[in-house]
Amino acid sequence: MAELPDLTVFAQILSRRFRGKTLKEIDVKVAKKLNVSAAQLKAKLEKKKLSEVSRYGKTLHFHFGGEVLQVHLMLRGELVALEKGAELPKYVILAFHFSGGEGFAVVDMLRAATSMLNPEPAKAPDALEMELDYFIGVLSKSRKMVKEVLMDQNKMRGIGNSYADEILWDTKISPLSTASAIPGPQVKKLYKGVRSVLGDAIKFIAKENGDELKGELRDAMKVHGAKIGKSPTGAEICSEKIAGRTTYYTMEQQLYS
Repeated sequence: MAELPDLTVFAQILSRRFRGKTLKEIDVKVAKKLNVSAAQLKAKLEKKKLSEVSRYGKTLHFHFGGEVLQVHLMLRGELVALEKGAELPKYVILAFHFSGGEGFAVVDMLRAATSMLNPEPAKAPDALEMELDYFIGVLSKSRKMVKEVLMDQNKMRGIGNSYADEILWDTKISPLSTASAIPGPQVKKLYKGVRSVLGDAIKFIAKENGDELKGELRDAMKVHGAKIGKSPTGAEICSEKIAGRTTYYTMEQQLYS
């Protein structure tokens, strides 16, 4: 699943490539998860200029004048560039065709990617925008494992399975720790780790992608991955399920319970 760093870079690339261009046609191939009809979506967006692409949590927002189309790629969704005159790829959900002939498509073989016109603002803050006091409050009130809290999109938006592991390894906190049991200084360290790990990942992915939509990049992962045997410090990597997701960590990470 694309997480906050991937989506931030996707938004940057799409903004650079398509900002200011007029949407000639939006091709709706799967409309069942839209909150409006395909005809209504086309009437609202076609012939308007794309002013910006932004990221909010795990969603992308496409701004066309006063209208906003939200896209969530879900587990297997991808963004694919469309060259002028090229045929659409398989499993298209939406295809955006701009003046000049180029565009991009949302594709998903699972047909799970969702879109919504003019969504309501989310209540939970973005992981890169939340305040320290808010973060402290969320952890102090939870008896869940800290990894579950980091991934809870109703508490903070954007962090998924992969980067939760990376953040916790970076701050040397076990994902099995009870959130409310983590000492104050370590909570502050974790807050800083959220920002630094995600920020470094954004820089790495942006450099690797350039202006191409290459999909999710996990090449810089230090512990999250079935093929990674040891951490950068030489510790053996353990794995187990937390909230149904495979979790990777090492015994270097302190357990608080």
